[in-house]
Amino acid sequence: MDYLSHNIAINLKRIRKAKGMSLDVVAEQTGVSKSMLATIEKGDANPSIGVLGKIMSGLRIDLQDLTDAPPKDTYMVDIQQLEPTKDVPGQYKVWTCFPIEDNRCTEIYRIDIEPGGVYESGSHGERTKEYISMLEGRLEIEIEGKVYVVENEQFFRFESDRRHVYRNCTNSKIRFISFFVEY
Repeated sequence: MDYLSHNIAINLKRIRKAKGMSLDVVAEQTGVSKSMLATIEKGDANPSIGVLGKIMSGLRIDLQDLTDAPPKDTYMVDIQQLEPTKDVPGQYKVWTCFPIEDNRCTEIYRIDIEPGGVYESGSHGERTKEYISMLEGRLEIEIEGKVYVVENEQFFRFESDRRHVYRNCTNSKIRFISFFVEY
């Protein structure tokens, strides 16, 4: 299940219960079938804009009420249950663990790069720092022609307002966490 479908599933169920409505009542109010609503709440559907529009109109809510990160004191992300945000076979995979929408200043990604894989990244905007935490392997990061090496249990920080390239020059898959912080 992707991040957005997950948010819609949790938020729809939360909003419905907060309003004291059954699936039957929501179906009646929105014109969306009970089975479709149940499928959305389970996270097994990717509802169209039209369906979301009916739900918003019937429940008198905004799109943001459905798509925002669910309000929680705690939130667990399991990489094994997320679809990669980017997946270039034989090169790399990127998972969005916590997108910037959660708090408007930080994004967290898990990145795996295959042996010999290269991941080119553009600027992440002015006033943005990137923090790398190596989980496994040896990462080479090229920034403006200079190469930096980050290895197991090392951390690296840089201004990410310019193009940069991640490289795996080893014979094993590498894994790291990337944090983007706007300041």
